[in-house]
Amino acid sequence: MWRVPGLLCVRVARKSEFSGLRSRPAAFMSTLLINQPQYAWLKELGLREENDGVYNGSWGGRGEVITTYCPANNEPIARVRQASMADYEETVEKAREAWSIWADIPAPKRGEVVRQIGDALREKIQVLGSLVSLEMGKILVEGVGEVQEYVDICDYAVGLSRMIGGPILPSERPGHALIEQWNPVGLVGIITAFNFPVAVYGWNNAIAMICGNACLWKGAPTTSLISVAVTKIIARVLEDNRLPGAVCSLTCGGADIGTAMAKDERVDLLSFTGSTQVGKQVALMVQERFGRSLLELGGNNAIIAFEDADLSLVVPSALFAAVGTAGQRCTTARRLFLHENIHDEVVNRLKKAYAQIRVGNPWDSNVLYGPLHTKQAVSMFLGAVEEAKKEGGTVVYGGKVMDRPGNYVEPTIVTGLDHDASIVHTETFAPILYVFKFKSEDEVFAWNNEVKQGLSSSIFTKDMSRVFRWLGPKGSDCGIVNVNIPTSGAEIGGAFGGEKHTGGGRESGSDAWKQYMRRSTCTINYSKDLPLAQGIKFQ
Repeated sequence: MWRVPGLLCVRVARKSEFSGLRSRPAAFMSTLLINQPQYAWLKELGLREENDGVYNGSWGGRGEVITTYCPANNEPIARVRQASMADYEETVEKAREAWSIWADIPAPKRGEVVRQIGDALREKIQVLGSLVSLEMGKILVEGVGEVQEYVDICDYAVGLSRMIGGPILPSERPGHALIEQWNPVGLVGIITAFNFPVAVYGWNNAIAMICGNACLWKGAPTTSLISVAVTKIIARVLEDNRLPGAVCSLTCGGADIGTAMAKDERVDLLSFTGSTQVGKQVALMVQERFGRSLLELGGNNAIIAFEDADLSLVVPSALFAAVGTAGQRCTTARRLFLHENIHDEVVNRLKKAYAQIRVGNPWDSNVLYGPLHTKQAVSMFLGAVEEAKKEGGTVVYGGKVMDRPGNYVEPTIVTGLDHDASIVHTETFAPILYVFKFKSEDEVFAWNNEVKQGLSSSIFTKDMSRVFRWLGPKGSDCGIVNVNIPTSGAEIGGAFGGEKHTGGGRESGSDAWKQYMRRSTCTINYSKDLPLAQGIKFQ
């Protein structure tokens, strides 16, 4: 879902950069957005100038102090003290202790606690959504929608808490019962990315909790305030229910904390959302200790529009999928394949639609397009545009940095590249859409599948036989296979995830709950005889 710089090249101010802080604290603190009147609402979330970034039943943190920035203007918001390795060790121990209490609570009772978490999030949905907009940079309606997604998965998990479990199977032996028993894995480590700093944690947290697990969260350093604010909401619910706060622990930190989680045998399942490159490193570290991992990695997603497509659906779908969240969704459309008979018309319509996109501060309710998350992302955008030109592409819209404060770039359309050009097969977390002509179904299905990732895909057609070929074994090889809708905007009721270099993990709905549990097959003999399976006699 994000590239390596999102994990390692974080635009934060380290403690050493403020060596003179003690002699001028008032001057520095006054520059923080949290101290400006228009951002006073941040304190409704329990945030202040400097925030503890470790929670394990109590708040603390002995690591480096970082400053997070607003992508819309690159001004400092507030500061967070990250976890030291000593904090991490203490938190893991407390989380394991909390699990022993939480796992004994019946699943429907655990569901009731998750319901209360959902209600607490509802009460803060506008202010928390505003923080997502301020610190991550996505537009306000998406920020609020992301919190709503956490609320929705809480509602879903409440019902699921009365349904998880395995079947009673028929035994071939008389007087025997065959039962499939499901138990929590224990401690679930959750590493999330900057682009969905609330929802992805919510997918994991709500389901893991009703399954009976404790959770240990490390969010992206650049969205640390969001991690702290969400955890404060959860902590209050746990406290009201007289439960150990370490059931939902938090260790804000960088790659050192992430590496520790990957290597730690006490972390029974590690859910990682990030780039394919870093995800591969995580998978190897977890596998080396024979641990379990749930990987949600990159996506190089395609929309295919056939000659019979309804263009009134194609154009707004491509616009939303390519430009929404400034191209920083894991499901963002990065490739658009147009049948040769409609190519020129669709490109012209798209250019007109791009020209009407309302750009501005993401917390302005009228804005549809905000900034990239970091300056590093802007550099990556420019590098990709230049590489596309070198490989034969033509920028027909955008391609430049906007002349305004913050990390704003023009949404970009590139034509003229080969479908297998190197830059096309490179996921760039930015609003760049590569457009291609195709002639046949077989050709374009193969092009859809030729990239290393396999997250999301969509076709536009009225041909129902083609639809079912697309859904079938020789169609899309992705985890999300859509028809006549964008690649973005998955609902929580279905399992979310992808194939190949996307990692194979599944989160959210359907039977994704099974990832957070361990399964035992149990045979119970309630007779006085001892028949063996397969009719074996051993006498």
